[in-house]
Amino acid sequence: HSASRTSPNLAFVPTCLPPDPIEVEKLQHFVSESKRLFVITGAGISTESGIPDYRSEGIGLYARTDRRPMQHAEFIRSASARQRYWARNFVGWPQFSSYQPNTAHLVLRDWEKLGKLHWLVTQNVDALHTKAGSQRLTELHGCTHRVFCLACGDQILRSELQEQFEALNPTWKAEAFGVAPDGDVFLTDEQVCNFQVPACCKCGGILKPDVTFFGDTVCPEKVNFVHQRLAESDSMLVAGSSMQVYSGYRFALAAQEKQLPIAILNIGPTRLDHFASLKLNARCGELLPLIV
Repeated sequence: HSASRTSPNLAFVPTCLPPDPIEVEKLQHFVSESKRLFVITGAGISTESGIPDYRSEGIGLYARTDRRPMQHAEFIRSASARQRYWARNFVGWPQFSSYQPNTAHLVLRDWEKLGKLHWLVTQNVDALHTKAGSQRLTELHGCTHRVFCLACGDQILRSELQEQFEALNPTWKAEAFGVAPDGDVFLTDEQVCNFQVPACCKCGGILKPDVTFFGDTVCPEKVNFVHQRLAESDSMLVAGSSMQVYSGYRFALAAQEKQLPIAILNIGPTRLDHFASLKLNARCGELLPLIV
């Protein structure tokens, strides 16, 4: 196996028992039987890289705070909401963009190279699968590393936008109060009020990260494309997701309808537990490397 060992960061990973050898054997059998494996990943695959998630019991953002993620309608409608979002994102970006893939990301990349993994869909926006080298990949909810203009559609790299923020806010400083998922940090309203947000260089339009905010929908072309990849597959593995968000859950429903075997690797219950062929309660980075 060529997946290099990385030391996991377990600050945001719920506690769980080590993998049961019998369960390892069951997952090994599941993967061995599959010729064209369809994999869908969620926040639970990236927590071991140090990125917090929303829903983990006791330590996810929802359990720790009353904070909720940016809503699509609010971002579109409110200049002050955009100012607040970008100020927090500006502070969080240096750390968020520096996160690296963990062992689980590297294992999935290796399965692709071996021809085992047919297609990988991630609900994450952290670019860690891309950094790991996965190519047969759909980023279902987009990626924070890209930014686009709502008016003219022009795309720039998030790193370029960081330079524009720095130029517009040379004396603005803010200490973050804790890190949240998706590159967000906690800031007070007082810290945010003087932060300047650039407009699109091409047309002066509103800049938005290339991600699907809560309350928005994934474009139909992308959904259809993923359904086509699923139709070519013979089994589904869900890794690190409770599948509470419908945009990902719909593919599990489609797999169930096609009577594909479904295995779940996730700490804690998921929306699919009642119809999965196999449910494993373990860390992705601990169990996946054991599968040959």
